[in-house]
Amino acid sequence: MRVVKAIKRYIRTPRKLILTLGMKGWFNWVPDRLYLKLIYWGELGENLNLNEPVTYNEKLQWLKLNDRNPEYNIYVDKYAVRSFIEQTIGQQYLIPLIAVYDKVEEIDWKSLPNKFILKCTHGSGSNVICTDKDKLDKKAAIKKLDKWMKKNWYWFGREWPYLNVKPRIVCEKYMVDESGKELKDYKIFCFNGEPKIIQVDYNRFKGHKRNLYDTDWNYIPASLQYPTDSNVKIKKPEKLNEMLELARTLSKDYPHVRIDFYYINGKIYFGEITFYHGAGLEMFHPEEFGLEMGSWIALPKFKQNTTV
Repeated sequence: MRVVKAIKRYIRTPRKLILTLGMKGWFNWVPDRLYLKLIYWGELGENLNLNEPVTYNEKLQWLKLNDRNPEYNIYVDKYAVRSFIEQTIGQQYLIPLIAVYDKVEEIDWKSLPNKFILKCTHGSGSNVICTDKDKLDKKAAIKKLDKWMKKNWYWFGREWPYLNVKPRIVCEKYMVDESGKELKDYKIFCFNGEPKIIQVDYNRFKGHKRNLYDTDWNYIPASLQYPTDSNVKIKKPEKLNEMLELARTLSKDYPHVRIDFYYINGKIYFGEITFYHGAGLEMFHPEEFGLEMGSWIALPKFKQNTTV
């Protein structure tokens, strides 16, 4: 019965089938350019214009195909990027590292502190958060890590910097912000080295929402994939200017990049560097906001890559 319902659902909305098959790797043989057109329609229900891209999402797909700076491989690697951050803005902005492992089997669970976070270095959203080691379902954690370590995040969104990142696991210190229960993300969207938008993610594990602000901390009445709430007043970080300056330093050489930070007890910590927010497949409300953000990306003068 469940199979029949699934078939009917795919018949009514065939683009859901493209998403499902793409996630499972059925389209790995498809060249990047064609695949991106398929998955773009599958996710957003729109035709992808790669010849004259204008929206934010379209330009991210263009950058995937044409801006292939080999340095990006280092910046998306959650372990290798630590050296870059230390050399560029300083070790004081790094979350304390407990250990790094090449295999799940190397994890010495007994030696880990009561609270910690395990992250796969080669992808996104592959985290094991432990707030009490005595209550951690270690078998489930190992199963997740084993699955993630065999996954290559490149294949779904064709975010090529992930293709050759060495799969590893980093263990970092568990940290929370002033809420005492979560760690809000301050995601700074930079365009040619200039911060323009700050996205704050909160309530990640129950009712995930995002509020958007300009660099003066004025609320922007728009949403990007997740709901926004103007009634939720997120306090402006006291060191916002420092955070913005750090983002300028880290993004200065690239047409567009998102620099993520955490703000904990008056101290700034680096989160990650992302070149293709949401794989360039997230919904904008209103749509005009996606056009506006797209206008901020000045595409480099590359010869378009039509061979991938």
